[in-house]
Amino acid sequence: MKQHNTKEITTTQLVGLMLFAYLFSFALRLIWVYQFKDTSSFIWNGELMINTNDGYFWASGAQHSLWGMHPDNPRIPEMWKYGTVAVTTFLTKYTPFSLETVILYLPAVISSLVVVPIILIAKLYGKVLWGFLAALLGSIAWSYYNRTMVGYYDTDMFSAMAPMFILYFLIRSTIDFDLKSALYAALMVAIYPFLYDAGRAIIYAIGIIYSLYMIWYHRHEKLTYQSLILLFAALIPLPFVEPWNYLLKFALLFGIFTFFKKRTSILSQKSLMITSAILFVMFMIFGHALSLIIHKAMAYLMTGTTQEGLHFYGVKQTVREAGHIPFSTFANRISGSQIGVLIAFIGYVVLVIRHRAFLLALPLIGIGVFALLGGLRFTVYAVPVAAMSAVYLFFVIAEHIQDKRMKYAFIVGATALMIYPNITHIIGYKVPTVFKNAEVKDLAKLDKIADTKDYTLTWWDYGYPIWFYSDTNTLIDGGKHNNDNFIISKIMQTTSPELAARLSRLSVETYVDSNYSVVANTLFKNGQSDQKDPNEVLDAIESGAYEIPKKTRDVFLYMPYRMMNIFPTVAIFGNLDLNTGKRLRKLYFYASYAKKKKGQTIYLANGIIFDNQKGEIKLGRKTVKVKQFVTVQLLKNGKNRIQVKPYSSQGDFVVLYMQTYRRFIVMDEETFRSMYVQMFMLGKYDKELFELVVSSPYSKIYRLKI
Repeated sequence: MKQHNTKEITTTQLVGLMLFAYLFSFALRLIWVYQFKDTSSFIWNGELMINTNDGYFWASGAQHSLWGMHPDNPRIPEMWKYGTVAVTTFLTKYTPFSLETVILYLPAVISSLVVVPIILIAKLYGKVLWGFLAALLGSIAWSYYNRTMVGYYDTDMFSAMAPMFILYFLIRSTIDFDLKSALYAALMVAIYPFLYDAGRAIIYAIGIIYSLYMIWYHRHEKLTYQSLILLFAALIPLPFVEPWNYLLKFALLFGIFTFFKKRTSILSQKSLMITSAILFVMFMIFGHALSLIIHKAMAYLMTGTTQEGLHFYGVKQTVREAGHIPFSTFANRISGSQIGVLIAFIGYVVLVIRHRAFLLALPLIGIGVFALLGGLRFTVYAVPVAAMSAVYLFFVIAEHIQDKRMKYAFIVGATALMIYPNITHIIGYKVPTVFKNAEVKDLAKLDKIADTKDYTLTWWDYGYPIWFYSDTNTLIDGGKHNNDNFIISKIMQTTSPELAARLSRLSVETYVDSNYSVVANTLFKNGQSDQKDPNEVLDAIESGAYEIPKKTRDVFLYMPYRMMNIFPTVAIFGNLDLNTGKRLRKLYFYASYAKKKKGQTIYLANGIIFDNQKGEIKLGRKTVKVKQFVTVQLLKNGKNRIQVKPYSSQGDFVVLYMQTYRRFIVMDEETFRSMYVQMFMLGKYDKELFELVVSSPYSKIYRLKI
């Protein structure tokens, strides 16, 4: 094998460059902290709150591990199953930092480690400066920063960092042909699902590419098949509970490695080939490799209603990160600019031509390209390799510059130009926290009222924060996107208080009694031979003909102000005839602000024009009659002052002005009578069925009386 110069700098210098790159990455992530450190509405318990909803899933898991909270929540992540929960638990328990501080800064602490494998990969080829500059770029590039910034507490902190370590050891194994490198790669592969289970398909793809690469280029070498045996042994899942499956797999890998080192001379290449082939088949079968990769791809390409018996609305197309993205967005997120991403892809081609082992990075590049179809979340995987590719191209171009100082000035300058738009993005990326302090206060009040076995029904966006701040359970949440979206949507948009109340009680009791199965599937017997007509079931529930289970716990309805912005999306899921998948009616709901006012005519920011004198609104080219103009003012005592100006009894629309928020809502008359509008916006509710327990401008929380 060709030997490369890997001793161009001392170990001290190497560590120094890694430390500098790490601090550079971490320091830029502190810009967000500096921008909002004095914003009191973003602070809770003396610390800035996190800025991703999913973070509260892992944080609730840490609460469970640390203090035994959420004992009745079937969805709480266990510490030994998820590395994010385990790391958070240990840091909170054994350091002076609070849980709020740990979950805030951990993404920056972990994700910045990506600089280490980037520099080490470059060191394999004797070009540490290449790795150092690429580390500066890759660690803060647009997409990687967005998903690993301070406050973005999620498993994404491991998503690209851990695969880069795996890539380093795999590439190293093709260069030094030392079985230790394959062992280290196998150990990283084995632990990867613990760190980032959602990326299992990516590691499978890297494993398959590595297998093909080694067999194609090194098929006559005995060590090739020893390496593959280690890799496949790491990829095959073991049927044991955590953490024993990881410990046993580590022991297995070390055992195989030791066996190979001591018995290499007595093992024939043929026996190694057969063993690796058997393990490959086992990996494909027991790891469900192909089906997993295909399933992951299809899951982000599917849209429309589901076809499993009844026609429920699919959730993927409503998730922003799962939608198609334009090339400009794709390019910006990977390299900071369209020119930058083109440089990166050209650089990758040149890199593969000169160093074929970079073919092993193809799955990371491929999943990044898949983002054009699958959504922006996938761009993060390509960022480190794209950074290495772009900077490598600068080194190749610089080979034609004779003057040494000019050569390095060009490389550093070109890299700086790549870094600049990414830093500009970081400075301008002022994302808010998930909830504001006042909203959390409402959930803290609920925490004092509710028991840990109680349920809070609301849209899935708010599920995890409700766990964390109120210690109650939910029917749907950020990771449980199933047919029960229909249930919650129907509760929020129905005009019948009886249906809302009875369906709420029935749903919770059914969910618990059925061992946490999908409620909608259970109630309607979805996909079964005796499938029920959902319309008939809902009518029976509303009329009282359907027997409602006895109360075993309290049920709360959480209606936040922030749901107003997504209410049309929420309504889509319940505004369906499940028998056909067709919408029940045309639903109108436009929330906006007054842009200007001329006399009695109000021009809204979304283009709607409201003639307050004639009682008409102009929607595009169509002018329609308004039934009534309702003004709502929230008083200091928590009650609402409501003024109604009637217009035409034939009008189909209602204009609602929420004076406290200075917002206008234009909606159809039926939507105006929905539970969300009546109970949150107007504060009107059936006192026989509901009790208002928390009220503020940010949310209203009702307790079910039945």
